[in-house]
Amino acid sequence: MNKAIERIKNGIVTENPTFVQILGMCPTLAVTTSAINGLGMGLSTTVILIMSNLMISALRNVIPNRVRIPAYIVIVASFVTIIDFLLQAFIPSLSESLGGYIKLIVVNCIILGRAESYASKNPVIPSVFDGVGMGLGFTVGLTAIGLVRELIGAGSVFGFEIPGYTSIAIFVQSPGAFLVLAFLIAFLNFRKMRKKKTASNDTVCRMEDCAHCGNTSCGGKFFDFDGENDVVGRVGQKPETVKEEPKQAEEPKKEEEPKQAEEPKKAEEPKQAEEPKKEEEPKQAEEPKQEAESKQAEESKQEAEPKQAEESKQVEEPKQEETEQDEEKAVKTAIESQGKKNGKGRSKSKKKGNGGKRK
Repeated sequence: MNKAIERIKNGIVTENPTFVQILGMCPTLAVTTSAINGLGMGLSTTVILIMSNLMISALRNVIPNRVRIPAYIVIVASFVTIIDFLLQAFIPSLSESLGGYIKLIVVNCIILGRAESYASKNPVIPSVFDGVGMGLGFTVGLTAIGLVRELIGAGSVFGFEIPGYTSIAIFVQSPGAFLVLAFLIAFLNFRKMRKKKTASNDTVCRMEDCAHCGNTSCGGKFFDFDGENDVVGRVGQKPETVKEEPKQAEEPKKEEEPKQAEEPKKAEEPKQAEEPKKEEEPKQAEEPKQEAESKQAEESKQEAEPKQAEESKQVEEPKQEETEQDEEKAVKTAIESQGKKNGKGRSKSKKKGNGGKRK
């Protein structure tokens, strides 16, 4: 809801297409001979703006980027044709007074501009409210110009004549349109500038609390009214309430404050300088210790390796000798066992031979 109200306010006040953006000058200058014509043209444009923004926003992801402008023109032309036929059917007098300017809404830069800059990049509902705001802003501009021109040039308001008023015919003609538009824009710009000046004049610079100061145009630079360093005052005038005594009392305070602030800084600086030195000293002392320990570890490894190799050799040599002796013993036992077997066989054969001989 806040965004919708913001879009409507933006179209009517902040970015008014007639008085701020200076858009759609063709119907603005040609149609506003009376307040009724301006109102009818503005409302017709408003309806077309709302419908075209709605359709373009709904089709923003469908329309190819290369043909978006022709597509926008086709959509706007369709709604312009519908509005033109409705005016001819129900309000023929207004349709005759507006003439061909209704058809020229197709190429109105306000409609195509809002379609390109807002409706094609935003959802449907914000685009509809954007169309409402811009259309109402355009209607207000046309009605205001038509009202002034009709009042001064014809001596009437919305068709009602003012008795005893002498009109100035030039304001109903083409030059009058330029004059009225120029004076209205100048008047609105003058009001804006005056508001800005009054806002800056009412703003007080507070040197002691710049963060909560209401003067946003100051930017931390305090105004100098008379060439001296003023502390507090209003823009464009010297403050009467400011006295010299409080200035003199404040100046030594200001001088003492930075001194007091500098002293703890100086005390902190040597502390901060000592801390890294203390940190560096144990680091430097640890580095040679680590190097010596690594060297000792390497030397002990180198000494331990030959010792381990000699011990392994000494352990392996008696083992080899024992295995050789075991092998020799096994061979001897095998030979002896074979010899005993052979002797027994021979003795048996001899006994058999001797028994045969005896027989």
